Amino acid sequence: MDYKFASRLGNLQASAIREIFKYASDPEVIFFAAGNPSVEAFPKDEIKNITNDILTQNPVKALQYGNSEGYISLRNSIKNVILNKEDIVKENDDIIIMSGAQQGIEISCKVLCNKEDIVVCENPSFVGSLNSFKSYGVNLLGITLEHDGICLEELEEALKNNKNIKMIYLIPNFQNPTGFTMSLEKRKAVLELAKKYNVMILEDNPYGDLRFKGNHIPSIKSMDTEGRVIYCGSFSKILSPGLRVGYIVADKDFLQKVVICKQCSDVHTSMLSQLICNEFLQRVDYQKHISKLQQIYKNKSDLMLRELNDKLSDKIEYSKPEGGLFIWCTLPDNIPMDDFCKKAVQEKKVAVVPGKAFLPQDNLSTQSFRINYSTPTDEEIIKGVSLLKELLEEYNI
Repeated sequence: MDYKFASRLGNLQASAIREIFKYASDPEVIFFAAGNPSVEAFPKDEIKNITNDILTQNPVKALQYGNSEGYISLRNSIKNVILNKEDIVKENDDIIIMSGAQQGIEISCKVLCNKEDIVVCENPSFVGSLNSFKSYGVNLLGITLEHDGICLEELEEALKNNKNIKMIYLIPNFQNPTGFTMSLEKRKAVLELAKKYNVMILEDNPYGDLRFKGNHIPSIKSMDTEGRVIYCGSFSKILSPGLRVGYIVADKDFLQKVVICKQCSDVHTSMLSQLICNEFLQRVDYQKHISKLQQIYKNKSDLMLRELNDKLSDKIEYSKPEGGLFIWCTLPDNIPMDDFCKKAVQEKKVAVVPGKAFLPQDNLSTQSFRINYSTPTDEEIIKGVSLLKELLEEYNI
């Protein structure tokens, strides 16, 4: 059969990360390529007990259709338990439950953007979001990501010279893939630029609660007084990615269109998953749970950074995140990044993600690759960094 595919698929490619997952079935491969939570982080017993109680006491609610906007008790719990530490939910805002934050990102683009509109994003940025934007025929415009956030001069130049920019997509906290965090000054400045040039901001914050060093920085949404910021949150990194529960906070007028699009997509998010998340927030000491996660990831990050410092500090550059799951490593200019990543997994059995997977435009290049410390065991972290050192030495570095 000669399939005639939709033209909008022409610029979409299989996720490089998912392609690397093919090597995950090899038990010898040390997997630095994932973005999965640590197995230590899952509150398995709590989820087991909560699920058993739900299916014993109220199975019909869990198994029946629900509202497209999401389970009202969960929406209230998110506001009161997760978002209460800063003024994220404004007077004219609401919270809508999504089937993972990815759906919130994808539908936000669907609501706002026409074909050939421009979405401005950090360079590099999260590949899942980039593909979502591309699927609607928008053009991506990557702005250099500095250690303290997006380059303000480049951003204003882009906003000044492109009249069809609809949205600025940002991951301010422990960014994927770099681990960088946007400073408070830049958050304020980006919001002012969005006001000046009348564009929306999509603030993606899946890692914000996973800060294990430094001080909390207020979200861009908390500073928004015009309904200009769409805030995406998720249970994937704080509870379980398999539940597929996320949420967006935005102005009610915007969310009316989001609900219509969600009804076209999946009608509603799984009721069982929503009930589990709600009961978890009601029963479990949330801050104590978050503190446990922060300690897990601090220990893993500290270990990987120690190994990088001891074995590779004279060979590569790397970020030193204050939270989240990722470290961004940059090779010397004389080492071909793609070749290095290929040899790492095929010859040394260490899977890393080539940085080109995170580039928003085809004409961009990078010498960097992403590694993850949440998924591998401590023993794998130590061995994996040693194997990367061996590979670099083969390049006479």
